Amino acid sequence: MNIDLKTPEDISNMRIAGRLAAEVLEMIEGYVRPGISTGELDRICHKYIVEEQKAVPAPLNYNGFPKSICTSVNHVICHGIPDDQKILKSGDIINIDITVIKNGFHGDTSKMFLVGNTPEHAKRLVRITQECLYKAIELVKPGRTLGDIGHVIQEHAEAHNYSIVREYCGHGIGRVFHEDPQVLHYGKPNQGVEIKEGMTFTIEPMLNAGTRHTKLSKNDGWTVTTKDRRLSAQWEHTLAVTSAGCEILTLRSDEDL
Repeated sequence: MNIDLKTPEDISNMRIAGRLAAEVLEMIEGYVRPGISTGELDRICHKYIVEEQKAVPAPLNYNGFPKSICTSVNHVICHGIPDDQKILKSGDIINIDITVIKNGFHGDTSKMFLVGNTPEHAKRLVRITQECLYKAIELVKPGRTLGDIGHVIQEHAEAHNYSIVREYCGHGIGRVFHEDPQVLHYGKPNQGVEIKEGMTFTIEPMLNAGTRHTKLSKNDGWTVTTKDRRLSAQWEHTLAVTSAGCEILTLRSDEDL
């Protein structure tokens, strides 16, 4: 495993990319309404990233991915491809996943949005998933392990009768979109890679309302859904490990952390 410890200058660049990614999620919020297509959300984000931020949407053409953002609705766990035929309706939940490249560095973040009048059971799944992310972030500091992070997420999710997706995980990030280490969302305390100052990685728990089992679309090779077609939720931040804890590089203005 080759973990790239970032210099203060690297982290300064990542802070810029992370801020831009957060701003895209803040910008798109007002558009996430019943009646809009995920294809239109993609076009709005693409234009904003390229024209306003003078940045690059990292997903576009990444290993053949055809769009600039990921839009994962209801039972789609991750990597949903925006589509003009996919119209949001009241009651839906959607994860919008944004990664921007600025000055050669990546900022990666995602947020759940509630569309119209969302049922309570869906709101609860979204809330508990966000709590899992926040509980994990609280633990990040030198000397802890990635197993500690996975454990606290798994424990909180399973205490609320949700299951953790195991095939997809957080990851190191910097000049490269996905690098070492892998950050699993389940695990045992004091196990796995030790967290060190200068590490930069994402935590992005995916919780399912039903079983943890996933299905990858044979049609597009990207879209991952729950096998039982029950709801799934995900939240993501990019973090930089500091001497005393961590800095959330993708913090949004609506968050008080």
